Amino acid sequence: MALPAWIEDRTEFDLNKKLTQRHVVETMLEAERPFFSAEQIRARVQPEVSKETVRNRLDELHEIDVVAAETYPESITLYYINHPESEWPLSPEGAEALSHSTPLETLSLADFVRLRNPAGIRTLVLAGFQLSLVLFVVGVVAAVAMVDPAVQSDNGFWAAAGNLFVLCLFLLLAERIARKVRTDGARSLLPTPEQFVSK
Repeated sequence: MALPAWIEDRTEFDLNKKLTQRHVVETMLEAERPFFSAEQIRARVQPEVSKETVRNRLDELHEIDVVAAETYPESITLYYINHPESEWPLSPEGAEALSHSTPLETLSLADFVRLRNPAGIRTLVLAGFQLSLVLFVVGVVAAVAMVDPAVQSDNGFWAAAGNLFVLCLFLLLAERIARKVRTDGARSLLPTPEQFVSK
């Protein structure tokens, strides 16, 4: 693909390198994503190269201001094209996505199926462990209280998935209520006289 002139002027084309600077930039532009980890870029380039090689090219591109980088907790570094025509290196949407992104939010279905995003997959697995523990505790309490599960099925997988879905909905509702109480106070949950007045 044809690279923007400002990238062409800054990058070098070294045929002695298995992975060139231009190849990395082309991969980032073709994917139409606002940001990448080194592992996500490594999984997309051909031929296969090491993660260290990808990081070396990214460091070179960072030095010549073609690529910018943001480092987050757990040593996660995200790279993105440093567009010079804007005061911000990203569009407002891209900047917002970058500032609020988590490893799980950057995990696409393709990355999950191909096991391409280790940070996102680890986050998903840890969340699964935690939800399994919560569901186990709920099961113990339900057994003691002699309460049947919300979802029952002869297929154990379906029953587990259904009850996990109900648990997730409950946790989501509880989180929203807790956030509203923290923000507006406990009285915000009580109905006001105005709500009973017909318009």
